[in-house]
Parts: sequence; structure tokens; C-alpha cells
Amino acid sequence: MLTIRPAVSTDLTDIMAIENASFPTPWKREAMKDELRGRKGTIYTVGELEGKLIGYAGMWCYAGEAHIMNIALAPEHRRCGFGEALLLDLLRRAVDERADLAYLEVRPSNLAAVALYRKLGFRAVGFRPSYYQDTGEDAMLMTLDGLRRRWAGAIAQRWGIWERRHGYRPAVE
Repeated sequence: MLTIRPAVSTDLTDIMAIENASFPTPWKREAMKDELRGRKGTIYTVGELEGKLIGYAGMWCYAGEAHIMNIALAPEHRRCGFGEALLLDLLRRAVDERADLAYLEVRPSNLAAVALYRKLGFRAVGFRPSYYQDTGEDAMLMTLDGLRRRWAGAIAQRWGIWERRHGYRPAVE
């Protein structure tokens, strides 16, 4: 059963291992450490299976918007639905923070991520030219507007389906 809980500083080593296995240009350890310090509006969570950290997700929530910064899973846990659970949990938390718009940047070549975002209602609204410094690839900008209304409908339904199919246990916060 998957447990999703707020990330804490002691998760940093596991988060960095997943970060390094997931991205051609991973975040620097000090930058990620800064993200985990718990600044107002910064939310990072981790997913655990049987006490082992298998993924993490993070966003910044300000002025009614949620900027999704990271979602990553250990390679052996990809394409199992855990990324969807982490994203759904972030969207729930964004609604709790009164965000009504969520947005993110994604590599267009990351077909699995793009498919997940579209499945949950995100739509492509533009590109950020040469966004990824390692390859010069553009970033696709995707948004999900009407987040609070959607949470009450389709996204909450999707969460319920995931919960029933895979099992989920919210951590005590």
C-alpha cells in the first residue's frame, strides 16, 4: 500500500537518488535541501511502499496558482500508477491552499508524463524555447484551470478510482 506524506529533511538522500536516476540534469543537492526547508507556499511530498521511499513530488503555491516543480519515481516503480497518485495528492493539496490554476513544464519527448497530465485534464498552452539547458529542448507549458471545481468532480473521481485499485493510506500530518 502506498503512503504519501510531507517530505522532511531526512528524506533528502533518497530524494536525490531518485532525482539523479530520473533527470539528465538533476537539481543540485543544496537546491533540493532548500526546497525541503518548508518555506511558506512550498510543498513537497514523498511516496513510500513498505517503508521505502519510491518517489517524490513538489510544488510552489502562491497567489491562487500551483506551480508543479517535480514529480519523480525510482525507475523500478515507474508506469505503475504511483506518479498519478503523487500528482493527484499535489492537486488536492493545491486546492487546500486555495489554488485554482495548476501549471508545469514538461519535455515534449517525455510521452508518459505528457499522457498522464492530459489524462488529468492538463492542456498544452505554449512552449518555453530552449528551456532544458542539457539538450536545448523546449518545454511544453501545460495548465489545469478551474482546479477547485475540477477537484469536486473529475479529479476527485480519478483519485477514488486510484485509491480503490491500488490502495492508499494518507500519512498522519
